[in-house]
Amino acid sequence: MCSFFKRDGKSVLSKVDKSNGTINCTLSKSFHVLFPHDLMHCPNISPPRCYVDDKVSKVAWLNRSNIIFAGEDKWSLDPRVDLVTKGQLEYSLRIQKVDVYDEGPYTCSIQTKQQSKTSQVYLIVQVPANIYRVSEDITVNEGSNVTLSCLANGRPDPSITWRLLNPSETLEVGEYLEIYGIMRTQAGRYECKASNDVATPDVKYVNVVVNYPPFIKLAKSSETQMGRLGVLQCDATAVPKPEFEWYRDDKRYLNTFNIEINTPNVTEDDYGNYTCVATNRLGRHNASVFLYNIQFLTLLCSIEYASKITNHCFLC
Repeated sequence: MCSFFKRDGKSVLSKVDKSNGTINCTLSKSFHVLFPHDLMHCPNISPPRCYVDDKVSKVAWLNRSNIIFAGEDKWSLDPRVDLVTKGQLEYSLRIQKVDVYDEGPYTCSIQTKQQSKTSQVYLIVQVPANIYRVSEDITVNEGSNVTLSCLANGRPDPSITWRLLNPSETLEVGEYLEIYGIMRTQAGRYECKASNDVATPDVKYVNVVVNYPPFIKLAKSSETQMGRLGVLQCDATAVPKPEFEWYRDDKRYLNTFNIEINTPNVTEDDYGNYTCVATNRLGRHNASVFLYNIQFLTLLCSIEYASKITNHCFLC
């Protein structure tokens, strides 16, 4: 995209030529219809064209006070700069692979027998937003303070926005994102976007992992008749992933780290209370489950034992 503007901000002409692998942008100017003091906003473009008539005896292109071309004699040592002369009336300047150092005023100056005239355009080089530094992926413990940084450059200066992708939530505008007392629900992929409306925004991502101790979300007892398979289940959320231990009457029950235990051919001795313990390096959480038979409990359990398991929806 290349746009040309007068100083009042009104667009006067826009033209882009992408020939020969470069983007050339030219402003056609006539000394019969002058556009004095124009502004050009051009990423990777060339400055203006100048059209003269046959009454002109001398013509030159200048950048500030430096002569670039005088007639067809090139004064500039820059190999990117050349003349475009299509026919006797065109006297245009072309700069290939424009960079920010080419920004500034360009003047087409002519001399006739009666008088001299000049017309000037101002080249403003726009640079797409570019993120040149962003925080690395991080792992923190829940409750920690977190600072994410995203530094970008461009012309004009880009705006930076942060977003948590899952769930999608726009957070802040600025280079730094501060999260105080981070929670497990704030873990995920963070997007940093830098944009200045010159080109497609530049986007980078930071993955944030939040460690937290286990919390048992499922503790499932089992009503099983004797001789059948009894299955007790226990599942927990935690980061890092938890390990599971099973106990029966305060003693380690088998040597297993599974989220469930299977008891084939249940006997009377298998009925009772089992404890599931979920553990990681940040802590542990436990829950009780029961392997039971309603008929068996009704006949054999004591009132004291019945009161304990009533809280788990078992009636004796």
